[in-house]
Amino acid sequence: MYQNPFEIRYSLEDVIEKLRLERAIGLYRIIDPDGNVVAEREPDIPRDLLLNMYTSMIRTRILDGWLLKLQRMGKVALHAPNIGEEAVSVGATLALDKDDWIFPYYRNIGVFIARGVSEEEILDRNIANIADPFKGKEFTIFGSRKHRIAPSTVPVGNQIPHAVGFALGAYIAGEKIAVLTIFGDGATSRGGFHVGLNFAGIYRLPVIFVIQNNQWAISVPAKKQTGSITFAVKGVAYNIPGIRVDGNDVLAVYTASKEAAKRARNGEGPTLIEAVTYRMGPHTTADDPTRYRSPEEVKAMQKYDPIARFEKYLINRGYLSEQELKEIYNEWNTKIEEIVKKCISKPPLSVEVIFEDVYSQRFWNLEEQLEEYRESLEVMKKLGIEVE
Repeated sequence: MYQNPFEIRYSLEDVIEKLRLERAIGLYRIIDPDGNVVAEREPDIPRDLLLNMYTSMIRTRILDGWLLKLQRMGKVALHAPNIGEEAVSVGATLALDKDDWIFPYYRNIGVFIARGVSEEEILDRNIANIADPFKGKEFTIFGSRKHRIAPSTVPVGNQIPHAVGFALGAYIAGEKIAVLTIFGDGATSRGGFHVGLNFAGIYRLPVIFVIQNNQWAISVPAKKQTGSITFAVKGVAYNIPGIRVDGNDVLAVYTASKEAAKRARNGEGPTLIEAVTYRMGPHTTADDPTRYRSPEEVKAMQKYDPIARFEKYLINRGYLSEQELKEIYNEWNTKIEEIVKKCISKPPLSVEVIFEDVYSQRFWNLEEQLEEYRESLEVMKKLGIEVE
């Protein structure tokens, strides 16, 4: 079919009314740092779901703290702390239906907790003990077909085109689902971000893109990631509506994600959500943030803590008392400590595990290498050299 290249495909009204530009430039917030409702309309969320949001964030923070301690003890190889960013993972995940899929990144423990993955499974993976389903392979990579979570990737932003391709497959298969992918602000500087949004925008795929804008891509500040006025406004170029939300307000993240999931299932195409948050800890345990940001900046951001803010909201609304909140925290703190003890007491993986799962069957050359490896281990044993 002939297509006139000079034809104007979209009018100014299309951009203003359908893409709702003002939402991509402003900041959508429901509760302020003191837990007061500041939105024109408070979402009608059942009490049970509010409690689930709270316990999921608490569990994420406690587990995150343990993973940091275990890394310092030499039990975990590397960890990317989640502290301060729990509302993005939990709010976006709880907005989905159980059939929807999630493509997270390595700072999304809350996704796993909110989807029903146990702390024991997550710890087994990170400690790489005998129960590790990934048998000691690369750090943080963990997915679950049962919970519809794709394995996260270490390379920044690779999960974006993966999610888009998966959404295309689901669309062709006639599955009416939404596909959520979460990634940091640093990923918006990678080609995968633009490829993914371009493809999803053209074919109106059911994808929810969530930029977890924590202000720092390792030591590079967000202001050096883009010249755009916001990250959310980038969706306009791809005919994707964007919305900028307070990422430390779990209610705002939940509401924006819920709306995006509804659009996806209704065939209205993708949505780009910029969740503005702050990375309170280092990029990973191999990073020292004091070398590139001031303690004053970190201290100033503490007042936006997503858990403290949500606690104030729950108290203000009469859903829970201060005492009840403490009891919930203490209950999970004790539970997770017991799970940690259980996981670190499990036997380690066999030293021969590196020869497993290389091919569907072990070929002669791999058998030879395994035999040489065993002989080396015997020699080391005779010399009194310990093998870990």
